[in-house]
Amino acid sequence: MAMDVMDAELPLDVVEFLLWMETEQARATNTITAYRRDLTGYLAWLSARQRDLGDVDTALLEEFVSIRRDSGAAASSVARQLAAIRMLHRYLVVHAESRRDDPTADLEGVRVPAGLPKPLSEAEVTSLLEAAVDTDPVGVRDRALLELLYATGARISEVCGLSMGDIDFDQRLVRLFGKGSKERIVPFGRVAASALDEWFSPRGRLALAPAEWRSRRDAEAVFLNGAGRRLTRQAAWAVVKRYGRRAGITTELSPHVLRHSCATHLLDHGADLRVVQEMLGHASISTTQVYTKVSQERLWDVYRNAHPRARAS
Repeated sequence: MAMDVMDAELPLDVVEFLLWMETEQARATNTITAYRRDLTGYLAWLSARQRDLGDVDTALLEEFVSIRRDSGAAASSVARQLAAIRMLHRYLVVHAESRRDDPTADLEGVRVPAGLPKPLSEAEVTSLLEAAVDTDPVGVRDRALLELLYATGARISEVCGLSMGDIDFDQRLVRLFGKGSKERIVPFGRVAASALDEWFSPRGRLALAPAEWRSRRDAEAVFLNGAGRRLTRQAAWAVVKRYGRRAGITTELSPHVLRHSCATHLLDHGADLRVVQEMLGHASISTTQVYTKVSQERLWDVYRNAHPRARAS
């Protein structure tokens, strides 16, 4: 983790905690960034009350959570920040040994209302993928990107992080590195394979490759931008939204919606829940079970709209 201005303003224990999270816990860069932001806000709140990490107690933390909730912060935001605070205080006891007690041990968690993802219908996914028909190198890349996202249910960061050696074309398998750098192998179908073949043809990736690579990381990247650099998450996000608009999809669309859609459609067609869990890289089966609720909701929607006596009084 590169030290930045914000790090220079943090207490040494917190800087060392963030380095520990990165090196020892192998947390993703985005996770470290979020933890740094949440802890900076927490420390600023303590400073305004002339308190520091050494004298925080459970009552003070309860006050912090209450004020955050009363300020209108979303439950999910407060829960995320509280998770970072818990990790920090546990670290101070177990690893830094700068505290003997953990004030978060008896602190109640923040309940986050269970929200159901809103997947695209199969027809909407078809429209989205069929909207990617441009034959220039960027258009060929976009089609391959969209097909692979839907085929594998991968996170956008996982797909942008792919290197050439992560794809097995003979077996149609892709190696993905998820949260905590956990590796999993996921299959993809013939349509995605065909789109990737086109991308790796002379009129695809080769046409975007620079005369001289700026870094090995770029040279090994599966997906490139127009300048011959590894495609970023932000650029890939923009690709999904652009083709969503082109396909006439009016609901909020993001790469994660394609992940939701992949999981929901697999379950709709009888896939085993454990298989979907492995494919998506969920640590807990309870996370995957959310998609069964989505499938049931979709079943009821179809039933209510299609059965002649479903709405009979």
